[in-house]
Amino acid sequence: MSKIPDKVKQIAIVHAQLINAVVMTCQNSALMEHLEPELKKAELNGWTELVKRIRKILKGNRKTNLLIGLDEEDAAIILSILIGIQNPAELPRQNKQEQSTLAPQALAKLIDSAIKGDIQANTLLNNMRSQMLLTPGDIGSMAKIIDQLLDGKFDISKIRLEMGEDGKKLADSLVDELAKLNSD
Repeated sequence: MSKIPDKVKQIAIVHAQLINAVVMTCQNSALMEHLEPELKKAELNGWTELVKRIRKILKGNRKTNLLIGLDEEDAAIILSILIGIQNPAELPRQNKQEQSTLAPQALAKLIDSAIKGDIQANTLLNNMRSQMLLTPGDIGSMAKIIDQLLDGKFDISKIRLEMGEDGKKLADSLVDELAKLNSD
């Protein structure tokens, strides 16, 4: 994803699974049966406008006017899909091991930027957190952790108790990455 702006890359890493699934479905419509449940789940979680634009892409619309009126996160996802359709080499990687390293790094950079007063990063995080809070389980808990980290509180032990093992690993990695950024 070399030609894509850093913030778009960070968002794309977090949403790599969805982005890749949409691009693969554009290339092979038989995969729609696997993508449809994910799109319905996203709609139920309040991502209705994003899903509406994804459905337009799935029907063949590749115009950049799909970005108009979207918030920064949704626009980054749609842009990543459109770029991925044109050049699959630009798709965010889905390798689970790499993603477990890159997602916390990207999120830590966003949090660090927001703490330092970056209005765009703060707006993006607010949008992400509002969507995450609608999702039960580890994702909802991660939104609470982001709130604490934005307030400068690195003790996330109480929230960690609500999480599964994968969520705890992600939370710990996020705190570690943020601590690294603050130690530089």
